[in-house]
Amino acid sequence: MKIAYISTYPPRECGLATFNQNLVNALSLNPTYQSQNSFVVALNESDDVHEHQYPDEVKFVIRQQNQQDYIEAANFINNSGVDTCIIEHEFGIYGGNSGVFLLSLINRLKKPFITILHTVLKEPSFMQQTIIKEIALKSSKIVVMSKKAVLFLTSIYQIPKSSIKLIEHGVPDLEPVPNNEIAQSDLFKGRKVLFTFGLISRNKGLETVIKALPEVVAQHPDVLYVILGNTHPGVVKHNGEEYRDSLKALAKDLGVENNIAFVNKFVSEEQLHQYLTACTLYITPYLNEAQITSGTLSYAIGAGAAVVSTPYWHAQELLADNRGKLFDFKNDAQLASIVNELLSDQEKYQKLRQNAYEYGLNLRWPAIGTVYLNVLNEALTSGKKAERVTPPIIDIESMPALNLNHISLLTDDTGIIQHARFGIPNLKEGYCIDDNARALIMALMATGQGENPKALKFMPVYLSFIQYMQTENGNFRNFLSFNRNYLDEVGSEDSFGRTIWSLGYLVCSAPNNSYREFGRELFSHSIPHFKALKYIRGKANTIIGLAYYLCAHPGDEQIIKEINHLAASLVSSYKENKDGDWHWFEDILTYDNAILPLALLHHYEATGNTTSYQIAMESIAFLNSFSFENGYLNPVGNAGWMKKQGKNPIYDQQAIETMAMVLLYAKAFEITKDDQYLNLMHVSYQWFLGKNSLHIPLYDFETHGCADGLQFNSVNRNQGAESTLAYFISHLAILKAAEAEYETLSSPLVEADKCN
Repeated sequence: MKIAYISTYPPRECGLATFNQNLVNALSLNPTYQSQNSFVVALNESDDVHEHQYPDEVKFVIRQQNQQDYIEAANFINNSGVDTCIIEHEFGIYGGNSGVFLLSLINRLKKPFITILHTVLKEPSFMQQTIIKEIALKSSKIVVMSKKAVLFLTSIYQIPKSSIKLIEHGVPDLEPVPNNEIAQSDLFKGRKVLFTFGLISRNKGLETVIKALPEVVAQHPDVLYVILGNTHPGVVKHNGEEYRDSLKALAKDLGVENNIAFVNKFVSEEQLHQYLTACTLYITPYLNEAQITSGTLSYAIGAGAAVVSTPYWHAQELLADNRGKLFDFKNDAQLASIVNELLSDQEKYQKLRQNAYEYGLNLRWPAIGTVYLNVLNEALTSGKKAERVTPPIIDIESMPALNLNHISLLTDDTGIIQHARFGIPNLKEGYCIDDNARALIMALMATGQGENPKALKFMPVYLSFIQYMQTENGNFRNFLSFNRNYLDEVGSEDSFGRTIWSLGYLVCSAPNNSYREFGRELFSHSIPHFKALKYIRGKANTIIGLAYYLCAHPGDEQIIKEINHLAASLVSSYKENKDGDWHWFEDILTYDNAILPLALLHHYEATGNTTSYQIAMESIAFLNSFSFENGYLNPVGNAGWMKKQGKNPIYDQQAIETMAMVLLYAKAFEITKDDQYLNLMHVSYQWFLGKNSLHIPLYDFETHGCADGLQFNSVNRNQGAESTLAYFISHLAILKAAEAEYETLSSPLVEADKCN
């Protein structure tokens, strides 16, 4: 059997790298396994393939954020002589949104493979859950290291138990050495040593042990707390040694600075084993339960150390049956009591160590390696899992990670700034309610889908802007200068309609009652103006807002009457202008065209009106007939628009036109469950990413803004609020549709919420 191992690898200092090397070595020592021609595919953090001086077994290097490397790695493996693969998975080591680039590799692999999950989240984001489901679908087996992980995979991720194998974390096959250099060192000699090791960061809870020291030292003055390990690189990058310094200051304040020592280095496994066998007690004081696997805890048990720990998930399992002692999170008094008891009662102390040592014999790498070989043999026997009968239409692995930095740059304490010069906000142009309404919709979508915590912080800014722009009679102004002076008395009907859309959506899907009630108050104040609307797009935007409002208040007769009146106007306009093969609401297509059939689909969904549905579907078919060329979207350009019986002037193409198309097909798919609309939605979204007539992306991967338009020979490099919000609303709509598609393909347990 020849194996390709995909993970980080030494000399990179990383827990997964060490685990991977141990697994390679354990399998190579098994007499039934021939390790010749096996190799490692290593993950690098940076774009430098020479970042680490890897040993000879590393034959391919993937740069974490370079998606093409994942594709080339799959080709390399497929063309090699290996029989099977082992993939180590941790979200942080793979590139893309939640490590989605890994899917580029596994979807191209032609070799059966197993995946080892080092982390299984209890509350995954949509992307995280989707990625794990996709990995499970393609893997011959999913390996986890705790019973809790099995429970999460079956109950939260809906992965069949038959696809999961529990194999505990391996530990070094080492016995205590007779002349332990660490035990004889000046640091340890003559001391009762409490010991913690691993990369240092605030979630490790080391301050809990330091707070317990005064009570321990009072009974055992020879106690020394040794902390072995460097500060986590991410912590050093952002905060330097602030946390380590705070621990030293705390020890000094408590008068135990002579009872604590830091050993700032990364040690070999042989040295670590000496530390663990030399220490008196090993302590893991982590701050919360959400740790499904702890390699450090496994190493301590494997070394036969007496362990005291907080009750995180892995500790609850590994320290059961008197293999260790548990204390509550952040409870330094309880920790001190347990430590004093064990240091004073040798019988209890020795029993704890003996139980740990005996259990650890089963965790040693030669035994664990044999279990992995058996799983790999099963993978070869059964072959690769069957592919989906229907592959997913929405290619989420090709989507950029959701990054709201440009939105954050455009948003100040007044609202979102209307325009930008390149990626820089143009303060001279001020604000408009159009963009703040779209921004509110985007923030609600992002918050509802759990995609970005920034979105919730933006929401009150956009809401207060809308409230500031509402007039005493309930109408809305549109434009505001940078110094907060009104620039008009009454805004356009388009801006009115978009504002109603945002308020209706808020009432339907607000994150809390305060926002919902605030939105309903603004919405209700504007109702008298619905009947005065004259223009078709103002009416269409308003219909969408009313439909969302009815999701939350389906029995509101006044709103039902208003939405029916507005929809009847659209239907009338359609019937007046329909002529032969011209199936449209006007005798010309101008801007935001897809909003018109979208509004009728919302009306149908809210009221069941079949006439609205029929006209919407007819006009969608008409729109489709000229909007796609060579497999990509060509929305109606604003250079002359598209006159009746005329041709589509494809330039200049605007982002809001594409957004409207994305939302239209999303709603059509939601209602009909017809995959053609899912496909059209995805193709429309890809317009932003370069699948357009110029093959140039409008989404800027540097600034995370969106260009203001596609011109005949270039893109408009300005990145204002309208285009950027159009991109992110489209992005979030795609993610929601992907979730619905995935649920359909995977026999969902819960029907998607039609209100959002």
